[in-house]
Amino acid sequence: MQSSNDRLRAGGGGPGNVPGTDEGPDPESEDIRYRDPWYDALASGWGDGYGTGAPDTPAPAARREGRTGPGDGAAAAAYLEVQRSPAFQEVRSRYRRFVTPAVTLFLVWYVGYVVTATTAPGFMARPVAGAVNVGMLAGLGQFLSTFLLTWAYARHARLRRDRAALELRWDTQELTRGVRGGAL
Repeated sequence: MQSSNDRLRAGGGGPGNVPGTDEGPDPESEDIRYRDPWYDALASGWGDGYGTGAPDTPAPAARREGRTGPGDGAAAAAYLEVQRSPAFQEVRSRYRRFVTPAVTLFLVWYVGYVVTATTAPGFMARPVAGAVNVGMLAGLGQFLSTFLLTWAYARHARLRRDRAALELRWDTQELTRGVRGGAL
């Protein structure tokens, strides 16, 4: 008996292991392979056409770094032009001005929470109200600060970067469209 990926089962599934015969598998005439359950259970869509006669879909060709096609050098120049533009530099600067302090503050808060929890368990166990202690409030504060940081990042991107980034994308598409002769 063979598994779904055409490997023979190790525990008695081959033709040499038919019940009622004294013959064992012949190592010279038969390829003995192991059964691997990770490869036997195919994921959804993996290998569906294998062995059914369905045509295999070809994999896309790999990108070539040294491609020489019409307008490739000019397209690269267009992207470099946009990257060196003051508008692109401003978008990147706005991104860095928000992300660097936000990530630093969040990591300091997180590491501070972990260090305090491990070095001062008595402080974290101090009751605040009933069964709620400082550690529970700080842990909930971690969740709250994660949501606040996500909201602040999305708001900052929407108000200060998205419009400029879309304009840059449009400019880049226009430049490359002109380089490629109007082809999309």
